[in-house]
Amino acid sequence: MSDSRFQHNRPQVGPARGIVSPAIWTVERAQSARFPFRISVEQDGRLLLAVRAKSAWPGPGQQIFCVRERSLDPAESLEPVERVPVLTLTRVGRKLSLVLDRAQRKRCELLTVTKPRRGGDSEYEQIFFRTESGIRAHRSRSKLELGNATVRLEVIVDSAERYPWRFPGALVVRRRLPVGDYGLEREGRLIAVVERKSYDNLLSDLGAIQALHHQLADLAGYDSSALVVEAQYGDFLSERRLAGRWPASYVARALAELGAMHPRLPIVYAGNRKLANLWAERFFAACGARQAAPQLELVRETLARYDPTARTGDLDSRVRRAALGELGASFGLADLVARFTDVAPARLRRALHQLRLEGRLERVGAGRGARWEVPDVPARPQA
Repeated sequence: MSDSRFQHNRPQVGPARGIVSPAIWTVERAQSARFPFRISVEQDGRLLLAVRAKSAWPGPGQQIFCVRERSLDPAESLEPVERVPVLTLTRVGRKLSLVLDRAQRKRCELLTVTKPRRGGDSEYEQIFFRTESGIRAHRSRSKLELGNATVRLEVIVDSAERYPWRFPGALVVRRRLPVGDYGLEREGRLIAVVERKSYDNLLSDLGAIQALHHQLADLAGYDSSALVVEAQYGDFLSERRLAGRWPASYVARALAELGAMHPRLPIVYAGNRKLANLWAERFFAACGARQAAPQLELVRETLARYDPTARTGDLDSRVRRAALGELGASFGLADLVARFTDVAPARLRRALHQLRLEGRLERVGAGRGARWEVPDVPARPQA
């Protein structure tokens, strides 16, 4: 459905200097009978990707064949269909995965496949536009992303490890690691790091938790890293096992703090030494396969142009922040529309209505002249 608010030759009005805008997913209707839709992603005037598609959004169980747009004719007539902020844009194997900032029909991906031409002297590219419902219905829905790919692993074991884990089939080297107890190296670079903790190790480290935070922050700086504990989580809540050490309530708070302070670092309670070793072995194998997997041209070029620092929360959260303080004590719907020019006014009205139900906003007046104000009384809890 077309919206007259969207204009193809729109001016690039950037945000304040130093602030990066979120990427924008744009769908436009083209004149081609074979590929009637142009789908593009832009950020701050940079075109991240553009494809020509047979549909604006694949139906359930479908995938849409696309071709990459190599150039755009300025004279081509394009009719705007929709513009939606992009919440996340990332690589998942051979695919470019996107999450759009809307309540429904928000997850999709562009799958790139290369096939040999006749004669086998070169390859050509195929792109398929798939959505979450299509992926769930496809026969490959249970196929592992990395498949059965195996690579020779080069595992570095920290020289301070007295009784190290075993990694059968891997090339194991003992030397000092900058952080962690085990590392996976590829072409001279650490691509994954694991810190090992026994039950007693972790309890002892809680006595110097500030130093533990520094250690885990260093560990989380690597693209792939994990803290693997040779115990169950429930073991740290057992008053019997903790007798004479720490109160169970303190340990529970401390472990929760580790997760909250280092959200990018997985903390795995593997249960025992054997299972912790097995988890780390499989983790390194998956990291090695991921690193060895080819990164195709569409994915590589798109991510090279993309600036992920623009993500400042989902749209609903940003609208709520604006309505509850950033727009002042009193504002109208027009003020909110001017702040979020790429959002349909109906969605902004729904957000205001929800805040009114929560008791966080009051509407003064009616119609176009209505004002929205933050009440003086505390917000009432929802039933």
